Amino acid sequence: MVFHFHKTYTPDIEELLRHYHQSLSEKDRRRLAALEAIKLGHGGIEYITRVLGCDPQTIRDGMRELKQLPDDPAGPRVRKPGGGRKKTETQQPDLIEQVQRTIDNRTAGDPMRHDLVWTDLTPQEIAHALHEQDLSVGPRIVRRILDTLGFARRQIAKVLPGGQTPDRDPPFRHLAHLIQDFQGAGNPILSIDTKKKEFLGTLYRDGKVYCHEALKAFDHDFASLAQGVIIPHGIYDLALNHGWLHLGLSRDTTEFACDSFRLFWQSDGQRLYPQASAILLLCDGGGSNSCRKHLFKEDLQRLVNELQIPIRIAHYPAYCSKFNPIERRLFCHVTRACQGVLFDSLQTVIRLMQKTTTQSGLSVTVRVIDKLYETGRKVSDAFKQNMPIVFEPVLPKWNYWVMPQ
Repeated sequence: MVFHFHKTYTPDIEELLRHYHQSLSEKDRRRLAALEAIKLGHGGIEYITRVLGCDPQTIRDGMRELKQLPDDPAGPRVRKPGGGRKKTETQQPDLIEQVQRTIDNRTAGDPMRHDLVWTDLTPQEIAHALHEQDLSVGPRIVRRILDTLGFARRQIAKVLPGGQTPDRDPPFRHLAHLIQDFQGAGNPILSIDTKKKEFLGTLYRDGKVYCHEALKAFDHDFASLAQGVIIPHGIYDLALNHGWLHLGLSRDTTEFACDSFRLFWQSDGQRLYPQASAILLLCDGGGSNSCRKHLFKEDLQRLVNELQIPIRIAHYPAYCSKFNPIERRLFCHVTRACQGVLFDSLQTVIRLMQKTTTQSGLSVTVRVIDKLYETGRKVSDAFKQNMPIVFEPVLPKWNYWVMPQ
């Protein structure tokens, strides 16, 4: 059959058109062919069919789509809904059941919850087991089926309390009343705690950062490879949404905790709260500010005598340290700001921690306490025999006043 056209392209243009046509998606190829056929006019469909090697009906479909372009119902889709090759699990209806059967013998669960199960098999191992059953399925399809069955690759969530405190509710109700009273009086409410210590040096740290190539760290996290230690003691102001981190370079002791508060109050606290008549400190029941340590109370009494302002201590009960506001309002954001970066110097640590922010307006001040703290200190006999601490009648173990002497 011989075609007669009003115009045709040169061989070079035809070659370029073919290459460009092949680089497009299926939808764009038929629309390009339709557009070229429309430009050529009479005989254009036959000519473009020959040049591009496509079906005339494909070009007609493209012409119809071009007319609908402003309100294209297909949107960004390349094919009509339902087009393309069917999924493997659709072609093999028993495949999902066989994957389930494969992992049944390697699935564990919670005896109290029927919906909480997990397996130690990887998609590669499941695919290998299916191959042995004459089923040709790859790990990618297995992952899709596991998702259908409700399985996902998740990390262990460290959220369960390690024990229970008898009469857990009364301390929290008491804390709520305390916070309300101090807020009403315009006095500072501060949450304090020591964050996990960090090592200085080329040691691995969890997290990811954008970089041209991966940062390199030692293959072991031995303390002997570190250049030093960083102990961040935190103070968080509930009203101002501001945190202070004092980086100790020695040990986490009761004296260090009190020095950290002294530095905060003398540098910023008394300026921010010039009319304060008392301070409320929310803290855990253990660590350097343990409710069981007389040494903490003695160091705290020495601090209060110096600052000449009463401090009201409210300890969270055992197994409830995660309720301390500093944990969720400061420390988690500091961790995020520092993740994936080597703590190669003290200046790097300060810079990273200082840039901690949130959309709610959190800001952080970082300072260094360069002092050597000794361990093994003992409380004095005079303090034990004549302790001036004023314990509250309600839950005295966790609630007491330290008054200036």
